[in-house]
Amino acid sequence: MTAPERWDLVVVGAGPAGAATALGALAEDPRLRVLLLDRADFPRDKSCGDGVAPHVLDALAEVGAADVVDGWQPLRRLVLSRGPLAVDGEMEREVHVVPRRVLDARLVERAVAAGAVLRRHRATSLHVGRDDSLVSDELAGRVVVGADGAHSLVRTALLGRSRTPRAIAIRGYAPVPAGTEGRQVIRYGERRQPSYAWCFDRGDGLANVGYGELLPGDRRDATAGGPRRRLLLDQLELLVPGAASTGSDWRGHHLPLSGWRWDQPDGNVLLAGDAAGLVNPMTGEGIYYAVATGIAAGRTAARAVAAGHPERAGAEHRAHVRRTLGPHLRHTWTASRLSRSPRVVDAGIRAAGRDRHAFDALVEIGLGDGLIDRRLATGLARSLVSRRTTDPTSAPTSPRWPT
Repeated sequence: MTAPERWDLVVVGAGPAGAATALGALAEDPRLRVLLLDRADFPRDKSCGDGVAPHVLDALAEVGAADVVDGWQPLRRLVLSRGPLAVDGEMEREVHVVPRRVLDARLVERAVAAGAVLRRHRATSLHVGRDDSLVSDELAGRVVVGADGAHSLVRTALLGRSRTPRAIAIRGYAPVPAGTEGRQVIRYGERRQPSYAWCFDRGDGLANVGYGELLPGDRRDATAGGPRRRLLLDQLELLVPGAASTGSDWRGHHLPLSGWRWDQPDGNVLLAGDAAGLVNPMTGEGIYYAVATGIAAGRTAARAVAAGHPERAGAEHRAHVRRTLGPHLRHTWTASRLSRSPRVVDAGIRAAGRDRHAFDALVEIGLGDGLIDRRLATGLARSLVSRRTTDPTSAPTSPRWPT
Protein backbone atom coordinates (compact mmCIF):
# COMPACT_ATOMS: atom_id res chain seq x y z
CA MET A 1 0.00 0.00 0.00
CA THR A 2 1.14 3.56 -0.74
CA ALA A 3 2.02 5.55 2.37
CA PRO A 4 -0.34 8.51 2.90
CA GLU A 5 0.78 12.08 2.32
CA ARG A 6 1.47 13.71 5.66
CA TRP A 7 0.50 17.28 6.51
CA ASP A 8 0.41 19.33 9.68
CA LEU A 9 -3.16 20.40 8.93
CA VAL A 10 -5.70 19.06 6.45
CA VAL A 11 -8.78 21.24 5.95
CA VAL A 12 -11.77 19.58 4.28
CA GLY A 13 -13.78 22.27 2.51
CA ALA A 14 -12.45 25.57 1.14
CA GLY A 15 -15.47 27.84 1.68
CA PRO A 16 -15.28 30.71 4.20
CA ALA A 17 -14.82 28.33 7.16
CA GLY A 18 -12.07 26.33 5.45
CA ALA A 19 -10.21 29.29 3.98
CA ALA A 20 -10.44 31.08 7.34
CA THR A 21 -9.02 27.97 9.03
CA ALA A 22 -6.01 28.03 6.73
CA LEU A 23 -5.56 31.77 7.28
CA GLY A 24 -5.78 31.38 11.06
CA ALA A 25 -3.29 28.52 11.10
CA LEU A 26 -0.75 30.30 8.91
CA ALA A 27 -1.12 33.56 10.83
CA GLU A 28 -0.21 31.58 13.95
CA ASP A 29 2.67 29.69 12.29
CA PRO A 30 3.64 30.59 8.70
CA ARG A 31 5.81 27.44 8.48
CA LEU A 32 2.85 25.10 8.99
CA ARG A 33 2.16 22.67 6.15
CA VAL A 34 -1.53 23.24 5.35
CA LEU A 35 -3.55 21.33 2.73
CA LEU A 36 -6.88 22.86 1.73
CA LEU A 37 -9.30 20.49 -0.02
CA ASP A 38 -12.48 21.19 -1.95
CA ARG A 39 -14.51 19.15 -4.41
CA ALA A 40 -15.06 22.18 -6.66
CA ASP A 41 -12.85 24.53 -8.62
CA PHE A 42 -12.94 28.21 -7.69
CA PRO A 43 -14.66 30.47 -8.43
CA ARG A 44 -17.88 28.58 -7.78
CA ASP A 45 -21.37 29.61 -6.76
CA LYS A 46 -22.94 28.82 -3.39
CA SER A 47 -26.48 29.27 -2.15
CA CYS A 48 -26.42 32.08 0.41
CA GLY A 49 -27.82 35.49 1.23
CA ASP A 50 -24.37 36.92 0.41
CA GLY A 51 -24.51 39.31 3.38
CA VAL A 52 -21.10 40.08 4.88
CA ALA A 53 -21.56 41.62 8.32
CA PRO A 54 -18.93 43.96 9.79
CA HIS A 55 -18.11 41.28 12.36
CA VAL A 56 -16.80 39.12 9.49
CA LEU A 57 -14.39 41.85 8.44
CA ASP A 58 -13.27 42.41 12.04
CA ALA A 59 -12.29 38.74 12.23
CA LEU A 60 -10.64 38.70 8.80
CA ALA A 61 -8.63 41.83 9.66
CA GLU A 62 -6.79 39.75 12.25
CA VAL A 63 -5.45 37.50 9.46
CA GLY A 64 -4.93 40.18 6.83
CA ALA A 65 -7.94 39.42 4.64
CA ALA A 66 -10.48 42.17 5.34
CA ASP A 67 -10.08 43.46 1.78
CA VAL A 68 -12.21 40.64 0.30
CA VAL A 69 -15.19 43.04 0.03
CA ASP A 70 -13.28 45.72 -1.89
CA GLY A 71 -15.21 47.09 -4.84
CA TRP A 72 -18.64 46.18 -3.48
CA GLN A 73 -20.98 48.92 -2.30
CA PRO A 74 -21.70 48.99 1.45
CA LEU A 75 -25.25 49.22 2.80
CA ARG A 76 -26.44 50.96 5.95
CA ARG A 77 -30.24 50.60 5.83
CA LEU A 78 -32.25 47.61 7.04
CA VAL A 79 -35.98 46.99 6.65
CA LEU A 80 -37.81 44.52 8.91
CA SER A 81 -41.49 43.90 8.24
CA ARG A 82 -44.40 41.52 8.65
CA GLY A 83 -47.63 42.44 6.94
CA PRO A 84 -48.35 46.14 7.59
CA LEU A 85 -45.75 46.35 10.36
CA ALA A 86 -42.39 47.71 9.26
CA VAL A 87 -39.31 49.49 10.46
CA ASP A 88 -36.76 50.99 8.07
CA GLY A 89 -33.65 52.14 9.93
CA GLU A 90 -29.97 52.85 9.56
CA MET A 91 -27.63 50.29 11.07
CA GLU A 92 -24.72 51.39 13.22
CA ARG A 93 -22.20 49.72 10.91
CA GLU A 94 -22.28 49.03 7.21
CA VAL A 95 -22.70 45.60 5.65
CA HIS A 96 -21.72 44.35 2.21
CA VAL A 97 -23.50 42.02 -0.20
CA VAL A 98 -20.86 40.07 -2.09
CA PRO A 99 -21.73 37.04 -4.26
CA ARG A 100 -20.21 33.87 -2.87
CA ARG A 101 -18.65 33.23 -6.27
CA VAL A 102 -16.52 36.33 -5.56
CA LEU A 103 -16.13 36.15 -1.78
CA ASP A 104 -15.10 32.51 -1.55
CA ALA A 105 -12.61 32.76 -4.41
CA ARG A 106 -10.98 35.80 -2.83
CA LEU A 107 -10.69 34.05 0.54
CA VAL A 108 -9.11 31.00 -1.11
CA GLU A 109 -6.66 33.28 -2.93
CA ARG A 110 -5.67 34.87 0.39
CA ALA A 111 -5.18 31.44 1.96
CA VAL A 112 -2.98 30.24 -0.91
CA ALA A 113 -0.98 33.48 -0.83
CA ALA A 114 -0.39 32.87 2.88
CA GLY A 115 1.09 29.43 2.11
CA ALA A 116 -1.78 26.91 1.97
CA VAL A 117 -1.82 24.29 -0.78
CA LEU A 118 -5.20 24.10 -2.54
CA ARG A 119 -6.21 20.81 -4.12
CA ARG A 120 -9.41 19.72 -5.81
CA HIS A 121 -10.43 16.57 -3.98
CA ARG A 122 -13.69 15.03 -2.83
CA ALA A 123 -13.20 13.55 0.63
CA THR A 124 -14.64 10.04 0.82
CA SER A 125 -13.81 8.92 4.36
CA LEU A 126 -12.28 9.93 7.67
CA HIS A 127 -10.41 7.63 10.03
CA VAL A 128 -9.63 9.28 13.36
CA GLY A 129 -6.34 8.39 15.02
CA ARG A 130 -4.47 9.65 18.06
CA ASP A 131 -1.33 10.95 16.33
CA ASP A 132 -2.98 11.88 13.05
CA SER A 133 -6.23 11.32 11.16
CA LEU A 134 -6.65 10.00 7.64
CA VAL A 135 -8.81 11.61 4.95
CA SER A 136 -9.84 9.45 1.96
CA ASP A 137 -7.31 6.79 3.06
CA GLU A 138 -4.53 8.84 1.49
CA LEU A 139 -4.09 12.19 3.27
CA ALA A 140 -2.87 12.23 6.86
CA GLY A 141 -3.17 15.36 8.98
CA ARG A 142 -1.82 15.81 12.47
CA VAL A 143 -4.97 17.90 12.82
CA VAL A 144 -7.97 17.69 10.48
CA VAL A 145 -10.61 20.41 10.31
CA GLY A 146 -14.06 19.68 8.91
CA ALA A 147 -15.29 22.78 7.11
CA ASP A 148 -17.29 20.87 4.53
CA GLY A 149 -20.70 22.44 4.98
CA ALA A 150 -24.18 21.43 6.00
CA HIS A 151 -23.83 17.83 4.80
CA SER A 152 -20.39 17.42 6.32
CA LEU A 153 -18.70 14.05 5.88
CA VAL A 154 -16.29 14.95 8.69
CA ARG A 155 -19.07 15.77 11.13
CA THR A 156 -20.94 12.56 10.30
CA ALA A 157 -17.79 10.46 10.75
CA LEU A 158 -17.10 12.17 14.06
CA LEU A 159 -20.57 12.49 15.58
CA GLY A 160 -22.93 10.37 13.49
CA ARG A 161 -26.08 11.61 11.81
CA SER A 162 -27.20 14.99 13.09
CA ARG A 163 -30.72 15.58 14.37
CA THR A 164 -30.35 19.31 14.80
CA PRO A 165 -33.20 21.56 13.60
CA ARG A 166 -32.95 22.55 9.96
CA ALA A 167 -34.32 25.21 7.71
CA ILE A 168 -34.65 25.21 3.94
CA ALA A 169 -34.11 28.20 1.67
CA ILE A 170 -33.90 29.14 -1.98
CA ARG A 171 -31.78 31.94 -3.43
CA GLY A 172 -31.56 33.74 -6.75
CA TYR A 173 -30.60 37.08 -8.30
CA ALA A 174 -33.07 39.62 -9.66
CA PRO A 175 -33.12 43.25 -10.78
CA VAL A 176 -33.48 45.35 -7.63
CA PRO A 177 -37.24 45.59 -6.92
CA ALA A 178 -38.68 49.09 -6.61
CA GLY A 179 -38.51 50.43 -3.08
CA THR A 180 -35.65 48.19 -1.96
CA GLU A 181 -32.75 50.16 -3.43
CA GLY A 182 -29.79 50.52 -1.09
CA ARG A 183 -31.31 48.27 1.55
CA GLN A 184 -31.30 44.87 3.13
CA VAL A 185 -34.98 43.92 3.31
CA ILE A 186 -36.40 41.11 5.46
CA ARG A 187 -40.14 40.42 5.25
CA TYR A 188 -41.62 37.76 7.50
CA GLY A 189 -44.30 35.47 6.12
CA GLU A 190 -47.18 33.47 7.55
CA ARG A 191 -45.82 29.92 7.33
CA ARG A 192 -43.75 27.95 9.83
CA GLN A 193 -41.77 30.52 11.81
CA PRO A 194 -39.22 31.83 11.47
CA SER A 195 -40.08 32.17 7.77
CA TYR A 196 -39.09 35.18 5.74
CA ALA A 197 -38.16 36.51 2.34
CA TRP A 198 -35.11 38.66 1.80
CA CYS A 199 -33.92 41.13 -0.78
CA PHE A 200 -30.35 42.45 -0.45
CA ASP A 201 -29.22 45.10 -2.92
CA ARG A 202 -25.75 44.18 -4.25
CA GLY A 203 -25.10 47.68 -5.53
CA ASP A 204 -24.64 46.63 -9.17
CA GLY A 205 -28.27 46.62 -10.31
CA LEU A 206 -28.98 43.13 -8.98
CA ALA A 207 -30.27 41.97 -5.63
CA ASN A 208 -29.77 38.69 -3.82
CA VAL A 209 -33.34 37.48 -3.25
CA GLY A 210 -34.67 34.40 -1.52
CA TYR A 211 -37.06 32.78 0.90
CA GLY A 212 -36.54 30.30 3.74
CA GLU A 213 -38.47 28.65 6.54
CA LEU A 214 -38.06 26.19 9.39
CA LEU A 215 -38.46 22.55 8.44
CA PRO A 216 -40.81 20.27 10.39
CA GLY A 217 -39.16 18.75 13.45
CA ASP A 218 -40.11 15.17 12.65
CA ARG A 219 -37.73 13.67 10.06
CA ARG A 220 -40.49 11.61 8.42
CA ASP A 221 -42.70 14.67 8.21
CA ALA A 222 -39.82 16.68 6.74
CA THR A 223 -39.32 14.09 4.04
CA ALA A 224 -43.00 13.84 3.19
CA GLY A 225 -44.18 17.39 3.72
CA GLY A 226 -41.19 19.69 3.36
CA PRO A 227 -41.79 22.66 1.07
CA ARG A 228 -40.95 22.28 -2.59
CA ARG A 229 -39.23 24.73 -4.93
CA ARG A 230 -42.51 26.08 -6.34
CA LEU A 231 -43.88 26.84 -2.88
CA LEU A 232 -40.68 28.62 -1.86
CA LEU A 233 -40.72 30.75 -4.98
CA ASP A 234 -44.42 31.52 -4.55
CA GLN A 235 -43.76 32.73 -1.01
CA LEU A 236 -40.89 34.90 -2.22
CA GLU A 237 -43.07 36.48 -4.90
CA LEU A 238 -45.85 37.08 -2.37
CA LEU A 239 -43.54 38.86 0.07
CA VAL A 240 -41.26 40.63 -2.43
CA PRO A 241 -43.34 41.19 -5.59
CA GLY A 242 -41.28 40.86 -8.74
CA ALA A 243 -38.37 39.03 -7.11
CA ALA A 244 -39.25 35.48 -8.14
CA SER A 245 -40.82 36.42 -11.46
CA THR A 246 -37.69 38.27 -12.64
CA GLY A 247 -35.04 36.26 -10.82
CA SER A 248 -32.70 33.54 -12.03
CA ASP A 249 -29.78 31.36 -10.84
CA TRP A 250 -31.97 29.64 -8.27
CA ARG A 251 -30.25 27.41 -5.73
CA GLY A 252 -31.79 25.64 -2.76
CA HIS A 253 -30.02 24.56 0.39
CA HIS A 254 -30.54 23.17 3.90
CA LEU A 255 -29.28 24.98 6.99
CA PRO A 256 -28.27 23.07 10.16
CA LEU A 257 -29.36 25.53 12.84
CA SER A 258 -27.45 26.19 16.04
CA GLY A 259 -28.89 24.87 19.28
CA TRP A 260 -28.73 25.84 22.93
CA ARG A 261 -25.41 24.10 23.49
CA TRP A 262 -22.55 23.54 21.06
CA ASP A 263 -20.24 20.55 21.28
CA GLN A 264 -16.85 19.59 19.88
CA PRO A 265 -15.31 16.19 20.68
CA ASP A 266 -11.82 15.79 22.11
CA GLY A 267 -9.06 14.73 19.74
CA ASN A 268 -7.36 16.02 16.62
CA VAL A 269 -10.43 16.56 14.42
CA LEU A 270 -12.11 19.97 14.68
CA LEU A 271 -15.33 21.38 13.20
CA ALA A 272 -16.02 24.88 11.89
CA GLY A 273 -18.91 26.77 10.31
CA ASP A 274 -21.90 24.90 8.89
CA ALA A 275 -20.11 21.59 9.46
CA ALA A 276 -20.14 22.43 13.16
CA GLY A 277 -23.88 23.13 13.03
CA LEU A 278 -23.25 26.85 13.50
CA VAL A 279 -25.98 28.74 11.66
CA ASN A 280 -27.99 31.49 13.34
CA PRO A 281 -31.40 29.86 14.06
CA MET A 282 -33.21 33.19 13.88
CA THR A 283 -31.80 34.56 10.61
CA GLY A 284 -29.89 31.75 8.87
CA GLU A 285 -26.70 33.85 8.93
CA GLY A 286 -23.61 31.65 8.90
CA ILE A 287 -20.67 33.49 7.36
CA TYR A 288 -19.62 35.19 10.59
CA TYR A 289 -19.71 31.90 12.51
CA ALA A 290 -17.79 30.21 9.69
CA VAL A 291 -15.01 32.79 9.63
CA ALA A 292 -14.76 33.19 13.40
CA THR A 293 -14.69 29.46 14.18
CA GLY A 294 -12.47 28.76 11.19
CA ILE A 295 -9.80 31.22 12.32
CA ALA A 296 -10.07 29.85 15.86
CA ALA A 297 -9.73 26.24 14.64
CA GLY A 298 -6.68 27.14 12.56
CA ARG A 299 -4.93 28.92 15.40
CA THR A 300 -5.73 26.08 17.79
CA ALA A 301 -4.45 23.49 15.31
CA ALA A 302 -1.19 25.38 14.81
CA ARG A 303 -0.55 25.65 18.55
CA ALA A 304 -1.37 21.98 19.15
CA VAL A 305 0.99 20.85 16.38
CA ALA A 306 3.77 23.13 17.61
CA ALA A 307 3.37 21.75 21.14
CA GLY A 308 3.51 18.19 19.86
CA HIS A 309 0.04 17.40 21.20
CA PRO A 310 -2.45 17.49 18.31
CA GLU A 311 -4.83 15.32 20.38
CA ARG A 312 -5.44 18.33 22.66
CA ALA A 313 -6.79 20.50 19.85
CA GLY A 314 -10.43 19.42 20.24
CA ALA A 315 -10.69 20.36 23.90
CA GLU A 316 -9.03 23.73 23.29
CA HIS A 317 -11.26 24.51 20.31
CA ARG A 318 -14.37 23.56 22.27
CA ALA A 319 -13.38 25.78 25.20
CA HIS A 320 -12.61 28.74 22.94
CA VAL A 321 -15.84 28.59 20.93
CA ARG A 322 -17.97 28.12 24.03
CA ARG A 323 -16.22 31.03 25.73
CA THR A 324 -16.56 33.43 22.80
CA LEU A 325 -19.87 32.35 21.25
CA GLY A 326 -21.60 30.31 23.96
CA PRO A 327 -23.77 33.07 25.51
CA HIS A 328 -24.67 34.40 22.04
CA LEU A 329 -25.70 30.92 20.82
CA ARG A 330 -27.99 30.50 23.82
CA HIS A 331 -29.55 33.89 23.20
CA THR A 332 -30.09 33.26 19.48
CA TRP A 333 -31.67 29.90 20.33
CA THR A 334 -34.00 31.68 22.75
CA ALA A 335 -34.78 34.38 20.17
CA SER A 336 -35.53 31.77 17.52
CA ARG A 337 -37.92 29.93 19.83
CA LEU A 338 -39.69 33.16 20.71
CA SER A 339 -39.90 34.22 17.06
CA ARG A 340 -41.94 31.13 16.23
CA SER A 341 -44.83 33.20 17.57
CA PRO A 342 -46.04 35.85 15.08
CA ARG A 343 -46.99 38.04 18.05
CA VAL A 344 -43.37 38.09 19.20
CA VAL A 345 -42.16 38.91 15.67
CA ASP A 346 -44.61 41.82 15.60
CA ALA A 347 -43.46 42.93 19.05
CA GLY A 348 -39.85 42.90 17.91
CA ILE A 349 -40.62 45.09 14.89
CA ARG A 350 -42.58 47.53 17.04
CA ALA A 351 -39.84 47.65 19.66
CA ALA A 352 -37.25 48.30 16.94
CA GLY A 353 -39.34 51.17 15.59
CA ARG A 354 -39.74 52.68 19.05
CA ASP A 355 -36.22 52.32 20.42
CA ARG A 356 -32.91 52.68 18.61
CA HIS A 357 -31.29 50.32 21.11
CA ALA A 358 -33.79 47.56 20.34
CA PHE A 359 -33.15 47.98 16.61
CA ASP A 360 -29.38 47.78 17.08
CA ALA A 361 -29.65 44.83 19.47
CA LEU A 362 -31.76 42.84 17.02
CA VAL A 363 -29.23 43.54 14.26
CA GLU A 364 -26.40 42.32 16.50
CA ILE A 365 -28.27 39.14 17.43
CA GLY A 366 -29.09 38.41 13.81
CA LEU A 367 -25.75 39.24 12.20
CA GLY A 368 -23.04 38.94 14.81
CA ASP A 369 -22.59 38.04 18.44
CA GLY A 370 -25.30 40.09 20.18
CA LEU A 371 -27.32 39.23 23.29
CA ILE A 372 -30.86 39.79 24.54
CA ASP A 373 -30.15 42.42 27.18
CA ARG A 374 -32.58 43.83 29.73
CA ARG A 375 -33.49 46.87 27.67
CA LEU A 376 -34.36 44.77 24.61
CA ALA A 377 -36.36 42.31 26.71
CA THR A 378 -38.24 45.20 28.33
CA GLY A 379 -39.01 46.70 24.93
CA LEU A 380 -40.34 43.37 23.65
CA ALA A 381 -42.50 42.92 26.73
CA ARG A 382 -43.81 46.44 26.44
CA SER A 383 -44.72 45.88 22.79
CA LEU A 384 -46.48 42.63 23.64
CA VAL A 385 -48.70 44.09 26.34
CA SER A 386 -49.27 47.57 24.95
CA ARG A 387 -52.88 48.20 23.95
CA ARG A 388 -51.66 50.21 21.00
CA THR A 389 -50.40 47.01 19.41
CA THR A 390 -53.96 45.81 18.92
CA ASP A 391 -54.20 48.15 15.93
CA PRO A 392 -51.72 47.01 13.26
CA THR A 393 -52.06 50.27 11.35
CA SER A 394 -50.44 52.09 14.27
CA ALA A 395 -47.09 50.39 13.62
CA PRO A 396 -44.22 52.65 12.60
CA THR A 397 -43.10 52.55 8.97
CA SER A 398 -39.96 54.49 9.88
CA PRO A 399 -38.12 54.70 13.19
CA ARG A 400 -39.36 57.16 15.80
CA TRP A 401 -36.10 57.27 17.66
CA PRO A 402 -35.27 60.38 19.68
CA THR A 403 -32.93 62.67 17.78
